[in-house]
Amino acid sequence: MTHRRLPGEFDLIARYFRPLAAGRPGALGLTDDAALIDIDPGHRLVVTADALIAGVHFLDTDSADLVARKMLRVNLSDLAAMGARPLAYFLTIAFSDAIAEPWVESFSRGLAADQMEFSVALMGGDVTATPGPLTLSLTALGQVGAGRALLRSGARAGDCLMVSGTVGDAALGLKVLRGGLPDLAARHRAFLGDRYHLPQPRLALGEALSKKGLATAVLDVSDGLVGDLGHICETSHCGAVLEAARIPLSEAARAALDMDPALRRTVVTGGDDYELLVAVPADRAAETGALGERLGVPLTVIGRITDGSAVRVEDESGQAISLESGGYRHF
Repeated sequence: MTHRRLPGEFDLIARYFRPLAAGRPGALGLTDDAALIDIDPGHRLVVTADALIAGVHFLDTDSADLVARKMLRVNLSDLAAMGARPLAYFLTIAFSDAIAEPWVESFSRGLAADQMEFSVALMGGDVTATPGPLTLSLTALGQVGAGRALLRSGARAGDCLMVSGTVGDAALGLKVLRGGLPDLAARHRAFLGDRYHLPQPRLALGEALSKKGLATAVLDVSDGLVGDLGHICETSHCGAVLEAARIPLSEAARAALDMDPALRRTVVTGGDDYELLVAVPADRAAETGALGERLGVPLTVIGRITDGSAVRVEDESGQAISLESGGYRHF
């Protein structure tokens, strides 16, 4: 007997995705081809989008709920980096033949969990089929006060560089999930794996930086600390010095580096941390750090903005560290 892997398109939407739009009249029950979204006066709409492809952006062994949650969170991180408050998101899925209904059920549960945590809802999108790998695309919308969007383009020589949270966990976590670091303690391996699967979008921090006008440039660390710092430098027409010894590390990352000091290169170039990298005037660094403490998100000074255009990574003695790659590139 032949079994259909998935219900029909409209049954699929009604069963798994319409509940994610509940309570949002502008979603129109996902019955129309567009949605209606209100925005507060004196604000601008912020829009970001990401695509994820099975085997490229997530592991084939990753559970569907974790794939869903990471996909939503990385887009919310883009909103955080602009100081925006989330409003809604749109989802497009091209299902491969390998996907069966239990996968979709788990996927929708993951979205529902994070919708509740981050106060955001699905407002529309599309579902289709593909002979290729499972392909996902999510577009997130947020709002930020007019003239208060955090950009990459305002850093100036003399600014302090600060980063939220800890860095390198996700890249080390990916190594763990691929079978690496087998001698690391089980609790450290579990922590690093979670950091890869479930990044924490720093929405409250981004919104506070926007409202207080503290930052001259901000982005979220997705492609690696060095590579993303290069994006700030390119856009702001400046250079930077990154002090590797000052990069904040989790207990698990420190344990990994104690076993293999060469992993420091992974820490400074690996991606997927989704922490905020922030440039602030030197005389406002203490105020910015205090803001992070009040929000429960520590901000650590890790370097400075300079004249020129190069990103220089220094060791404890001030000597340049040579890196084979600055970060992840799609092409």
